[in-house]
Amino acid sequence: MKPAAGLTALLVDGLTVRFGSFRAIDDLSLAIDYGEVRAVIGPNGAGKTTLLDVISGITRPKEGRVLFDGALDVTRQSESAIARAGIRRKFQKPSVFEGLSVRQHIAIGADTGFRGGLDGPALEDRVGEVLDTVGLAEQAERMAGALSHGQKQWLEIGMVLASDPKVLMLDEPVAGLTDEETERTARLVRALRRPDRAIVVVEHDMDFVERIADRVTVLHEGRTLCEGSMEKVRADAAVIDVYLGR
Repeated sequence: MKPAAGLTALLVDGLTVRFGSFRAIDDLSLAIDYGEVRAVIGPNGAGKTTLLDVISGITRPKEGRVLFDGALDVTRQSESAIARAGIRRKFQKPSVFEGLSVRQHIAIGADTGFRGGLDGPALEDRVGEVLDTVGLAEQAERMAGALSHGQKQWLEIGMVLASDPKVLMLDEPVAGLTDEETERTARLVRALRRPDRAIVVVEHDMDFVERIADRVTVLHEGRTLCEGSMEKVRADAAVIDVYLGR
């Protein structure tokens, strides 16, 4: 059964991550629902990327848990098990195989995800669908190394999208993009929104965040400083003081 919009995709409960004496995340709790695009913003060192690292299995917390689908505690799972369960992530810097074509990248994403086992016509159909979605159909036979920075960002989004994830995490998807590429990426993210998918975006471009996010969580020193609409966040005095006013 597919999850319905409004049900919790990720429940972060009392999460604490320490690096030596530094608390990157400090007793953090929040819930991200299916059907929403959630932006996580805040100053450098607020804990944004660390949160994604915990959810994707790269970093183990000192305390707390992260429940996926209300049952699976991802803090006790390997990176591969988390990916197979349906949580996929695009990292800050695009990481592509320069000697492989765009089509081959998407095929790898489709065949290694939790939809794994696709082959023949089914795999071809999935690859074609994703290429159309991310706007790279005309670039399908080009080598990834020949793509622009923006195209590489869309290619990596396509690779994680190809597995049809339940939770899609995008870490700074418009870093280094032109205004036109940023607008195109905003349209893409909104197009990926589905009742049975949660999208989590970490980003510093506030205009982009305003265009894509249903809700915004502001982190500061590893804790939630404010949460709500972008309008509420922009008007919050504490957020202005520690982040937006800088």
